[in-house]
Amino acid sequence: MTGEPGKKIKLLALVGPTAAGKSALAIQVAQRLGGEIVTADSAQIYRYLDIGTAKPTQKERRLVPHHLVDLVEPDQYFSVADYQEAAYREIKKIASAGRLPLLVGGTGLYINAVIDRYAFLAGGKNERLRRRLRDEAEQKGLPHLYRRLEGVDPRAAAKIHPHDQRRIIRALEVYLQEGRPISEQEEATRRRKPIFDLVIYGLTLPRPQLYERIHRRLQLMLEAGFLEEVRQVLARGFPPRCRGLQSLGYRQLVQYLTGGSDKEWEATVDNIRRDTRRLAKRQLTWFRRDPRIRWLEYEEGEGPTVFAETISSRVKEILSL
Repeated sequence: MTGEPGKKIKLLALVGPTAAGKSALAIQVAQRLGGEIVTADSAQIYRYLDIGTAKPTQKERRLVPHHLVDLVEPDQYFSVADYQEAAYREIKKIASAGRLPLLVGGTGLYINAVIDRYAFLAGGKNERLRRRLRDEAEQKGLPHLYRRLEGVDPRAAAKIHPHDQRRIIRALEVYLQEGRPISEQEEATRRRKPIFDLVIYGLTLPRPQLYERIHRRLQLMLEAGFLEEVRQVLARGFPPRCRGLQSLGYRQLVQYLTGGSDKEWEATVDNIRRDTRRLAKRQLTWFRRDPRIRWLEYEEGEGPTVFAETISSRVKEILSL
């Protein structure tokens, strides 16, 4: 996928942990560079989940076009491969219109699936097979499943922790459904040539400031009607355990609404704060592994304007805009 045959598409990616301020910064950078934002957020793809996902407001969407928001219903399956295909389509359209695509978000798997051109195998999710493998793990133990994986795909097994049930089951699912090991997907990805003229910036803050922003943002979400939003999604008939409502924050509020008491409200809020901090740590761990990322760290009291100018000037030079 390229804008013109033989020519790479210019792409700017802005990544980082939740609540770091990526969205506000991306809007300012897009305005300076004539860009449009391609959202890389695994929760913002769901319709009706607005407040708790910090989805861009209508005002922000008028300032800069945002793509890949509100794609599916909360109970619909949407794979990383589906996201990759949709992102390529939007990036190509933006570039063909003479605009700069900005890939912005904290879902590292989405980001890397796009920029590193993950080579997904043909078969999608097979829920019946997954249930069968989960049942097998319960009956015979996870070590039994891990030994099965070692027998059919030792290269994948060597990279998966013996206690990581989700990845063990996924690797076995791929093999049993495709007749080919999932490690072939990794090998095919490494063979693919880059299609982007890419610049990646990462945004973060000192840990205490980041956690303070996480706590403050949650409080603002609750004041804006986060709990009522969850109640309305349930009233639409979506099951409490559907994919969208398993997103961070929604999962805890669903549990509170379906069985909690007033005494448990503070514990629910504390759990969301804790799980959001853990998410931020996992995101930072994921992105810190990538040497291509140019990191920027906010200091106390700094806003997005100073970094927007820095990024815009550098990107103009690097990508010859």
